[in-house]
Amino acid sequence: MRTEKVALVFRKDWLEIRRNWQVILPIIVVPLMISVFLPVVLTLIPSLAPEQEVSLNGFQELMRNLPDHVQEQLAGMTVSQVMVYVMAVYFFAPFFLLIPLMASSVIASDSFAGEKERKTIEALLATPISDGELFLGKMLVSFVPSMIVTVSSFAVYSIVFDVMSYNLFDGMLILPTVDWVLLIFGLAPTVALATIGLTVMISGKVKGFREAQQISVVLIIPILGLVFGQISGAIIFGPLVILALVCAFLLVDFVVFRLGLKLFKREEILAKLA
Repeated sequence: MRTEKVALVFRKDWLEIRRNWQVILPIIVVPLMISVFLPVVLTLIPSLAPEQEVSLNGFQELMRNLPDHVQEQLAGMTVSQVMVYVMAVYFFAPFFLLIPLMASSVIASDSFAGEKERKTIEALLATPISDGELFLGKMLVSFVPSMIVTVSSFAVYSIVFDVMSYNLFDGMLILPTVDWVLLIFGLAPTVALATIGLTVMISGKVKGFREAQQISVVLIIPILGLVFGQISGAIIFGPLVILALVCAFLLVDFVVFRLGLKLFKREEILAKLA
């Protein structure tokens, strides 16, 4: 596989995306707004509600499954501190797995389906590059921006939370934690690659962009399972769990890429256009 050919596909698509602010703005603005809104609202709760009115009833199952060293740390905190800590570090963490999916879904859905609608697919398929180079280039043009947005959102979330909660935790900086670093730089990329690969496959099979985007929404369901698993306390994203999920999704990424190459047939796409 020639990296310069993959880069050529990436550069071509990226130049088109960069000019389309209707695509770029939601990808950037929505995650960053969430990254500011969540920590601001969360850290304002203790100042708006008296200590005796703050309840941990909704977090009992999650807290029971936390590691022993975390529970020891929480034992020395007030009810308000525990509530803010658990929500910021554990409750909201899996939602950041959805950010790369949201950021990449539009671009990945447009990968081949958009080319068909713009009548540029014939010229693209006629270029002297292999199926693997073309498929990987299409994946990367969705993956790179989505991860930039995800890492930026994580940085904003951490900074805003630490600044807003500085007095609440007596000067102790809570984020980032090891779990968060593994989640953002390990699990999020592998999850994103799997869903992007499947979305690009779908985009190559359907007739138009909207059809590809509607079908790709189904891919979020398994990730929502991880989100609700953490919220309910059934799964705790500790280092071992995250590393196990990373290994599992690396295998899924490999299978998706191989399957995508096997199902990607230029002649079939051209025949459907005829």
